[in-house]
Amino acid sequence: MRPTNWFRAILLSIATCAAVAAQTPNYPPVDGANGASGYGTGPYSSAPAITPLPPRGSPQGATPLGPLPRTTPPIGPTGAVGPASPLGPAGPLGPAGPRGPAGAVGPAGAIAPVVGIGPAGVLPGQAAGAAVDAGTGQPIVVDVIVRGNKKVALSKAYTYLRTRKGREFDAQLVQGDVRRLTQSGLFRDVRTFTDNVPGGVIVRFEVLERPTIGYIRFLGNRGVRDKTLLKEADMKVGESLNQYSVEEGRRKIQDYYQSHGYPKTEVSILEGNKPTDAGVVYVINEGQLERISSVEFVGNTIASGDRLKTQIESKAGYLWYFFAGKVDREKIDADVEKLTAYYRSLGYFRARIGREIELDDSGRWAKLRFVIDEGPRYVVRNVSLLGNKKFSTDSLQADLNLKPGEYFNQAKMNRDVAKLKDTYGGEGHIFADVQADPRFLEEPGELDLVYRIQEGDVFRVGKIDVKIDGEFPHTRQSVVMNRISLRPGDILDVRELRRSEQRLKASQLFEIDPSKGAPPELVVVPPDLLGAGGSVADQPKPRAGSRSYRGQSPE
Repeated sequence: MRPTNWFRAILLSIATCAAVAAQTPNYPPVDGANGASGYGTGPYSSAPAITPLPPRGSPQGATPLGPLPRTTPPIGPTGAVGPASPLGPAGPLGPAGPRGPAGAVGPAGAIAPVVGIGPAGVLPGQAAGAAVDAGTGQPIVVDVIVRGNKKVALSKAYTYLRTRKGREFDAQLVQGDVRRLTQSGLFRDVRTFTDNVPGGVIVRFEVLERPTIGYIRFLGNRGVRDKTLLKEADMKVGESLNQYSVEEGRRKIQDYYQSHGYPKTEVSILEGNKPTDAGVVYVINEGQLERISSVEFVGNTIASGDRLKTQIESKAGYLWYFFAGKVDREKIDADVEKLTAYYRSLGYFRARIGREIELDDSGRWAKLRFVIDEGPRYVVRNVSLLGNKKFSTDSLQADLNLKPGEYFNQAKMNRDVAKLKDTYGGEGHIFADVQADPRFLEEPGELDLVYRIQEGDVFRVGKIDVKIDGEFPHTRQSVVMNRISLRPGDILDVRELRRSEQRLKASQLFEIDPSKGAPPELVVVPPDLLGAGGSVADQPKPRAGSRSYRGQSPE
């Protein structure tokens, strides 16, 4: 290579190095006290100085190059480039010089202070800058979305949700929303997703709707109208198609048929029990309608057939085919229990009753027959009382209706129990308990009747509260008090209490029709439920002579 070309190459290399040095960042100078290659003490430490290698081809021990200048002198206008000379062969590279020893590392600089953390950090996976609740640190619900609904309106789906926009996110509340959506019967599957957005989270409910009932049809029904069956099935078009509801409707329809004279009816499901069905179709095999032509009793001696017919509900049809008389086997079984209870109330404790249904040749008319085995009738051998202290046994037995030597009669026994309660209740024992205990003896046909008595305490009248309900109550409380014969301090008499209640009902001041409102009623509250509001008769109480006892405590 010619000398001129070498000179141009050197100038180009020097200009390139100067341009690179001008673009290099201006690092702070290294503190000499920390060593030639130590770290500074400022907020940013300088990198340790590295000894540059000698230029390639220079002899060993050559002086390293000094630092390049920070600025470059302006470059003059470039002259015209002449034709490039052919490059000569590259000279041999000289051996690399040895590296200088590494400088000692200086002491580490001071660590910068850690930036303070805000009141609530960013949750894992949450987008930076998402809004969170200042108290709980939970993200804010930006929006609530329901997807997947096709026939169910969004407004109806949102009624089952408690998660609201603008409130903090609550995982348990979302789980409750899933449970409510599933239990509504509108959706077969419900899944939830949360999407992290800069403002908080978006809660998404992905729902899979249940198929809705497009139609309800009945095939094979001749004796019952579709409108009646539809009411019994308790389903409507447009509701969700639930296999449980379809099966329940089938059972109700079959029970209706069997209770209305079609004991052999069978109902099956043609459509509605498969996921692909769009409606419900029932196939009904009614069978023959059966009616009761007559009711007979066999084996009855204590009561006539007409008397026993008043104890049952199964009746024979009248005017032949048009009214009543339909065979209902469940009702017939209930009639057997009623007849058994009737016989036992008369002292036939071992009575057994069966029933027979005999159809004619056409299979349309049935003869209902009750077969009765009455058994022995029990006689009361002895009547005794236990637990009576205030009244003697003779005085109590003198007022009893059921006497020793008579046939047992449950109606008389119940009247005696009520009379014993009134006897004690008239003397302030308003909570006296009387229980009748028939004891069967080894000898058939005889029993002993024992009345167990728990007298309880004697109570006086305490505070009287008058409560008048209604849309516009205008009756004064004094009007009510004038019809009550008891006053605070009196011995509480259940008979007077009953008569006072009858006077209130007969006053025509209050509604006595239960369908329109509650009739007047006097209620006695025990002292333990009132605290200091009641009183026991043994405790001294002033007589109800002053006006102070006539006061009321209206609410």
